[in-house]
Amino acid sequence: MTIRVKVNGREYVRDVEPRRLLAYFLREDCGLRGTHVGCDSSSCGCCVVVLDGDTPVKSCTMFAVSAAGHEITTVEGLADGATLHPLQQAFWDQHGLQCGYCTPGMLMTSYVLLGHNPTPTEPQIREALSGNLCRCTGYQNIVKAVQYAAGKMEQGGKDDLPNIA
Repeated sequence: MTIRVKVNGREYVRDVEPRRLLAYFLREDCGLRGTHVGCDSSSCGCCVVVLDGDTPVKSCTMFAVSAAGHEITTVEGLADGATLHPLQQAFWDQHGLQCGYCTPGMLMTSYVLLGHNPTPTEPQIREALSGNLCRCTGYQNIVKAVQYAAGKMEQGGKDDLPNIA
């Protein structure tokens, strides 16, 4: 089946098997390796991408054909060239990553959270990230990074946030 999907602002037209998962479509057919697959069962959240600018989805359980006609943002779509998105920079500055395997999913989930709620409380951040697992950090620095990014993005204006109503 031929699908047309916009990923990080670039249109891809590809022939895919109807049962091909979006995570593998992104990694193998689009060459975007930032989306990680940790479990293939939607338990870990490593594969989270953003659908149509405001919905985090676990790409290991969504078929690529379901993304046809939609816009997908992956972790590669956050940075502006060599300039990290404030959320990515906050994860770096606040030590919100260790091995980095869960980081793309954490970033994309946090990106949507901050689009819906630019000033979340710690419990709200923890709730939003509850579908994402990390084996290394203990989550404290991840939460701290999201809080830090929220403050930086609030100071710098709304341009860094997704346009979510």
